[in-house]
Amino acid sequence: MTKPRPIGMNHVALEVDDVDEAIEFWGRIFELGAVEREDGAAFIELGDQFIALMKGRSQPADTTRHFGLVVDDKDATRRALEEAGAEILPGRRFLDFLDPSGNRIQVVQYDQIRFAKTDEVLRQMGLD
Repeated sequence: MTKPRPIGMNHVALEVDDVDEAIEFWGRIFELGAVEREDGAAFIELGDQFIALMKGRSQPADTTRHFGLVVDDKDATRRALEEAGAEILPGRRFLDFLDPSGNRIQVVQYDQIRFAKTDEVLRQMGLD
């Protein structure tokens, strides 16, 4: 039997206490793409993927569980997080922060990641 090959991530879903507060928080830090809303949820375009913000927590805040968010400028992200009053976690190698609902996000700069996108995908994202 031939096994299927995973080819990428489509989205990450975060449980949040308040969807509107979560959108506002993300918008204070990042230049957001399109935001679509449904009952109790919002979907924010992030490059060629999206993040889903889902109302309601079913688990405690995260301590080590996280996802890596790729940005074009990690230093600018740190400054935006500081200005937004976000909780930045200690550490020199990575830039980890908590959103208002306790979700842990690790920020990685694009030129420091292991897997790169094709030139065509970069062009479509305006990053050529």
